[in-house]
Amino acid sequence: MPLKVAIQMDPIALIDIDADSTFRIALEAQERGHELFYYTPDKLAWQDGRVTARGWPLQVRAVRGDHFRLGDETTIDLADWDVVWLRQDPPFDMGYITTTHLLELVTPGTLVVNDPFWVRNYPEKLLVLRFPDLIPPTTIARDLDVIRAFKDRHRDIILKPLYGNGGAGVFRLGPEDRNLSSLHELFTGINHEPLIAQKFLPDVSAGDKRIILVDGEAAGAINRVPQVGETRSNMHVGGRAEPATLTARDREICAAIGPLLRDHGQIFVGIDVIGDDLTEINVTSPTGIQELDRFDGTNTAAKIWQAIERRRAG
Repeated sequence: MPLKVAIQMDPIALIDIDADSTFRIALEAQERGHELFYYTPDKLAWQDGRVTARGWPLQVRAVRGDHFRLGDETTIDLADWDVVWLRQDPPFDMGYITTTHLLELVTPGTLVVNDPFWVRNYPEKLLVLRFPDLIPPTTIARDLDVIRAFKDRHRDIILKPLYGNGGAGVFRLGPEDRNLSSLHELFTGINHEPLIAQKFLPDVSAGDKRIILVDGEAAGAINRVPQVGETRSNMHVGGRAEPATLTARDREICAAIGPLLRDHGQIFVGIDVIGDDLTEINVTSPTGIQELDRFDGTNTAAKIWQAIERRRAG
């Protein structure tokens, strides 16, 4: 049966239709006969006991520069819709967290993807802590002495904001680097959040693998290779996507985390693996399905919608 689908996302006019996963998900939904409605997070509200969104009926098409059409602006009650997609990009700040609280109020009658309660409680750099045997040496702290002791033990580390995204604010501090105190001063002057430090993994030079999981099952992987002279492999900062296959270790990692993701309504997830180590579990607004489909000739968005349709039918 056709579903009524509302998509909470960043401004649709600014997206890259050849890379954006939300666009591909919307296009697949439309091809399956589902009705689309689009709004930005600032248009979400709670009014008189209802969770509402002010936005537009949406049609999409894969034409650069002419990739969407909007109907007349209107306000909808999200409880009247079958599916709501939580798809705006991080940062995972209080604005983002507030949207998860509001969207939680329309569940379970409306299926919110990914489940907002667990998106809020499973931010990507923290969820990995539930799997200490799968991750590299890691510490999360605001205390400079704790981070300095971690660097003294591991010598070559990555330091980054706990709730950052897209490779922003990621620093490699090698054995001879003397900038830890200055960076700590910089970060702690910006906000009150801890930092995350991880042992540097030399395998990153060969790539940072993004594995897509759909309802807890591995759908495939791409490899993101950093530019020469760059530590970060994020495609936002120039990382190059290459085909990748799943290794035995990758499948072991997916088997370990998959049931938890499936049981907690995390239908579309992207995990990051460097060498044999899990580094992040991305549940907020993962990407990578267009690159995966180009390399593998699959249709990951169709798998995602099949999972959603099964849940709605059940």
